[in-house]
Amino acid sequence: MRNSHSRRAIAVAAAATLTLTALGGVAASAADEPESTPVPIVTPDGALFSYVVNTERAGAAQAALATKAVKRADGVVVQSWPQIGVVVVHSANGSFRQDVVRADRLGVIESVGATRTVSPTEGTPGADAPAGAKESRSVVGKGQKDSVGGTVDGPSRSAADDPDPGEVTQWDMEMIKADQAIEINPGSSRVTVGVLDSGIDAAHPDLASQVDADQSVNCTDGGRPDLSATGWLPTTSDHGTHVAGTIAAAQNGTGIVGVAPGVKLASVKVVNDDGYIYPEYAVCGFVWAGLERMDVTNNSYYVDPFMYWCSDQPDQAAAKEAVRRAVEFSTDRGVVHAAAAGNASTDLANNTTDNSSPNDSAAVQRTINSGCEDIPTEFDGVVSVSSLTQAGNLSSFSNRGLGKIDVSAPGSSILSTELDGTWGLKSGTSMASPHVAGVLALLKSAHPRWTPAKLEAAVRAQADDHECTTTTAGPACVGTSAENSFYGDGIADALDAVTARK
Repeated sequence: MRNSHSRRAIAVAAAATLTLTALGGVAASAADEPESTPVPIVTPDGALFSYVVNTERAGAAQAALATKAVKRADGVVVQSWPQIGVVVVHSANGSFRQDVVRADRLGVIESVGATRTVSPTEGTPGADAPAGAKESRSVVGKGQKDSVGGTVDGPSRSAADDPDPGEVTQWDMEMIKADQAIEINPGSSRVTVGVLDSGIDAAHPDLASQVDADQSVNCTDGGRPDLSATGWLPTTSDHGTHVAGTIAAAQNGTGIVGVAPGVKLASVKVVNDDGYIYPEYAVCGFVWAGLERMDVTNNSYYVDPFMYWCSDQPDQAAAKEAVRRAVEFSTDRGVVHAAAAGNASTDLANNTTDNSSPNDSAAVQRTINSGCEDIPTEFDGVVSVSSLTQAGNLSSFSNRGLGKIDVSAPGSSILSTELDGTWGLKSGTSMASPHVAGVLALLKSAHPRWTPAKLEAAVRAQADDHECTTTTAGPACVGTSAENSFYGDGIADALDAVTARK
């Protein structure tokens, strides 16, 4: 997960924005809290911007009505997600937000907001095609397989087999007992982990047998699913490949071994070539995971351009709601989620300022309140993961927070797969989260009928309690050994995932 981007500075001037009442926003901060600092997103006439339009209810009828309003307001529908009542729109109409509400003759629009502070670098996908929504394909692949069979059909390894060369340096697997767990159950090939990230190098010798191309997708084309054969491959970043190796690098005598080498991976590319994960990309990724009925997703990022999305700001509230709906949709379809807690050495339970947002233009010093959240890690139904060092201490960069962190896992100097068939070390809560995604995949393999809620509860209950320790940066640890701000409910335990009956 990034702390910040190094980007060109683009001045952001004041602009008129709709009120929360007009846009259906929800003021989530407590009465005694200050309003978060407004960050107006300037949308001059003639400059293309991306928006989400959220309808009051999910369904094709309301999406169709919203689409008509979008066209009347000089917008182009990039992608319609009637399953969650979200329409992704591009428009060069500077007053699009106001105009689309006026054009909504039956009052189906709940909120509308710009998703970034700059014009989309990818342009409008399909701009030369007739205007209108391009629906994603119907549920195929994983959704048509027998995903509730109890057979563990991943690879097994006898004691006589040669270990993968890098295993001897994988202290992280020893810490979470994955080295013991995979001798009992390496994971089922019927379980798929969606890696929402920068793409997976499917030619890597440790990953070539692990990636399901049929379930993979590129979501960075304006938030519309791109099903081309190469769209989901990495282009400028090895981040997703590193994450993928931690989850499920193969037991093949080469390189390293992942937490759950028997499961499958899907590359869900949500990071564009400039390194951004905008709301429409995340929406596409989560909905796709739900449509494909994946079992687990890993989310080693925060949604750009705000480190914290505030519910009392109209644009931010609308985009945040669109992502929340997408997470909820995928959860309802059986997907459990792990996410990186963040790398700002921040106490998420007591944070009142942010000086890093927006990160796609000129950042401002913001006052934030309890309605401002790091997404997706702070959403309900998402397992938030802090990072540990080899000594078992909280990594100095890791976010923390009592009631915010669910579990902890290794994240400092983690060896995993990289581009061009190589392996390397990376650090971050980005590296901690895939350990937990792997444990969740083992849990799902051992208990194929368990719901996301039960899987989330189990990974927390099975985590090994850990008392507070010291750290070299950020707020001190608070809480008990059973639950504290550094470790949450404890260190993730892969062995319990495959041996515990309940």
